[in-house]
Amino acid sequence: MPSGRIGPGFGGSGQDRPHQSEDGGAASRSHPVDARHDPDRLLVVDTGIGTANAEQVLAFASEVAKGRRLYLTTTHFHPEHAFGAQTFAGHATYLVNRAQDDGLKAKGPQYLEMFRGFGGSIARRLDGVRLPTPDVVYDDGYDLDLGGRVVRLRPTGRGHTTGDQVVEVPDAGVLFTGDLAETGQFAIFPWFPPYDTDVSGVRWLAVLDRLAAAGPRVVVPGHGDLGGPQVLADVRDYLRELRDETWRRRDSAMGEDEIVTEVRALLIERHPEWVGQDWIDRGVGCLCTEHAA
Repeated sequence: MPSGRIGPGFGGSGQDRPHQSEDGGAASRSHPVDARHDPDRLLVVDTGIGTANAEQVLAFASEVAKGRRLYLTTTHFHPEHAFGAQTFAGHATYLVNRAQDDGLKAKGPQYLEMFRGFGGSIARRLDGVRLPTPDVVYDDGYDLDLGGRVVRLRPTGRGHTTGDQVVEVPDAGVLFTGDLAETGQFAIFPWFPPYDTDVSGVRWLAVLDRLAAAGPRVVVPGHGDLGGPQVLADVRDYLRELRDETWRRRDSAMGEDEIVTEVRALLIERHPEWVGQDWIDRGVGCLCTEHAA
């Protein structure tokens, strides 16, 4: 995690602060968003996975807040982002967009079971976890005034999930993307037919086009190091690459298994330093279906 502060009055996640879980493939960051002048409220974005991690996030946020009112939001309902929210009950107001809340209710139990099935440290992180219940659910967006700084919570429509939202800090030029963007890894495609086929590579690309057009100066991805607008450009370029290589082979009537083999080898050769290679296979599966559509 980068250290220091990532904008005026904007509390970043220092390397000495324990609020990133490191459970092999299930790592996510959490950040407090502070106000610029004498704030009376503070917003936390994402909890990490499990109650132990969330307790560390809450402790750090409480230290920064110094008795001020806390808010929590999550970028989407997946376990490494939201399955620590129960820890904030009674300490913070939990706000999410309606599509995220719908996804949590419909698919949260399956994701909890699936992640527990990974065993090891991930399963231990999820001991005692209950699905969170948001305090505030909104439809078209939510502007949260932290006291001299307005933070915008904006649903993006279907992309990585059907309930993705981004968090914008306009006066600092900061954008939290959740898993719509990562750095240092292949894009995460939660394509698990028949249980979950909500991800859309085609619509994800359209979302990234809109986010990039807004021109954020600092991009905080769901996984990996924060950066500038190039973070969005890099993920968009990769998704186009994955789409084009998949559809080119689909046009020639190649079978999906063969497409996976060829595209996987090609993209690993082009991006040898990236982790999460198995997500290529799931991305191909998703885009094969969207090609037919």
